[in-house]
Amino acid sequence: MEEVFLPRIEFSDYEDFYKNYKINVPDNFNFSYDVMDVLAEKCGNKRALVWTNDEGLSHGFSFAELKERIDATASFFREAGIGKGDMVMLILQRRYEFWFSILALHKLGATAIPATHMLTKEDIVYRNNAASIKAVVAVNDGDILSHIDASLSESPSLKIRIAVNPHGLDVLSKDDYTSPDGTLHEGKVLPEGWLDFVAGTSAAPAFKAPTAEERKALNRNDDIMLAYFTSGTTSHPKLVAHDFTYPLGHIVTAKYWQQVKKDGLHLTVADTGWGKAVWGKLYGQFICECAVFVYDYHAKFKPIDLLKQVETHKITSFCAPPTIYRFLIQEDLSQFDLSTLEHCSTAGEPLSEEVFNKWKAMTGLELREGFGQTETTCSILNFGQERVKPGSIGKPAPYYNVVLLNDDLEECEDGEVGQIAFPINDGRFPGLFLEYYRDPQKTAEVNHDGYYFTGDTAWRDEDGFFWFTGRSDDVIKCSGYRIGTFEVESVLMQHPAVVECAVTAAPDPVRGQVVKATIVLAKNYKPGSAELVKEIQKFVKETTAPYKYPRIVEFVDELPKTISGKIKRRDLREKTDK
Repeated sequence: MEEVFLPRIEFSDYEDFYKNYKINVPDNFNFSYDVMDVLAEKCGNKRALVWTNDEGLSHGFSFAELKERIDATASFFREAGIGKGDMVMLILQRRYEFWFSILALHKLGATAIPATHMLTKEDIVYRNNAASIKAVVAVNDGDILSHIDASLSESPSLKIRIAVNPHGLDVLSKDDYTSPDGTLHEGKVLPEGWLDFVAGTSAAPAFKAPTAEERKALNRNDDIMLAYFTSGTTSHPKLVAHDFTYPLGHIVTAKYWQQVKKDGLHLTVADTGWGKAVWGKLYGQFICECAVFVYDYHAKFKPIDLLKQVETHKITSFCAPPTIYRFLIQEDLSQFDLSTLEHCSTAGEPLSEEVFNKWKAMTGLELREGFGQTETTCSILNFGQERVKPGSIGKPAPYYNVVLLNDDLEECEDGEVGQIAFPINDGRFPGLFLEYYRDPQKTAEVNHDGYYFTGDTAWRDEDGFFWFTGRSDDVIKCSGYRIGTFEVESVLMQHPAVVECAVTAAPDPVRGQVVKATIVLAKNYKPGSAELVKEIQKFVKETTAPYKYPRIVEFVDELPKTISGKIKRRDLREKTDK
């Protein structure tokens, strides 16, 4: 249904696309009412969401069935006390209840804040207080609920806790059960104070949709619809706030970069706790009437399992970070029928020419790289079927009007490295973030002099293709995860052996980058101990989300510093690269 929002859908080439692509933005736009409800009426019996997990369980939902679940969830949330403007954190891994929940929150005018299930008590306390989280919806798996419960005494705003069953059943069973593959699972009893998602949605009264007049008061276009905590280098994670027009910015992401097709089945590899999930598993895909495929796996990633899903479910378009493709090309792809796969895309970290060439040789498909941030939609892309230069992130998307600026805020010449920036003097547009919530200083740091500054650097060749070179700050991108150096350093400093530390990125052939910690030890500790390295790594894993732990630990007598006492991280990075 992209024709509802675009005066033109087809374009002769990139130049035509860049100059003439426009979005008609309705007043009081709400994705759940203006897209999902319309699709339920228009495409009721067509598949919308296909979910399966690594235990052999599966569920499919048509657009009409998805609307029923969304409405029931909205009614349950409303009965529980969630309403317009409330902040609600979703910790749902790849459970299909994520789609029910986030779209129900849109219907209520509430703000959804997806988060990774790897957060610990310390992470959750910070997020609860930074956003005044009122409710959390979490999967009852592992230690997630206990970490949330442990945060309560330090989280005065958190009033509502809702739990979702982890095993793909529509009950939170207290009994054991056997999945289709014969695996026996122990049922889980909910801790005190938690509401049962299935029981609540089953018992909720019929959802009463707002009238046209009530819709006007439900949300304005510039109200906060969605927010993500994103890692920084000198502070705790910032909360990136997106307004209700944000989904319209992802039409470019889905249709013109990922090349999803009407009635197709698209797979983006991403956990729902990260922004990439709504890039590839929700807004743009549904607007283009393409179904979304979700593979909910919990064991260690196995390339063969993912390839089997592509073959079995006849995936038509696929998007994953370069790390995933590096694993896939190690397999014998001739064992799998991938003939339904028509388009492949990638983002999240630099793509090497070697991976590009091997994937093309093995599948006949080119990997079309794109660039964007939690703060944006796809802002640089390889468009349509035009030629690809391996290693290039492509050309600017419409509305973003990308420029490269040097330190004097002058536009760079071809071949000159500069910071990627977007002119904003003409105002915001669908896809660009609203603000860093409750942080006008941080917002002003990236929005000034008529530009939004991404913090990423690139150069442009004579044909207008952009080539990513790195971060102008120290965010580490490891296997698609964004890791702020400050977050890891803050945890390391809590260990009694650590007097001083600096966290930097180290290149890795599989993960792109890994976390490296350079540590000055306390007097009672001696370097060179493998046991101490393991102890420090374990401490980080247990104190914060485990993906942040330093895979490389180096002990030094002192850290390189400037005259003013600032740590010279560039020196540490250069030492690592040698």
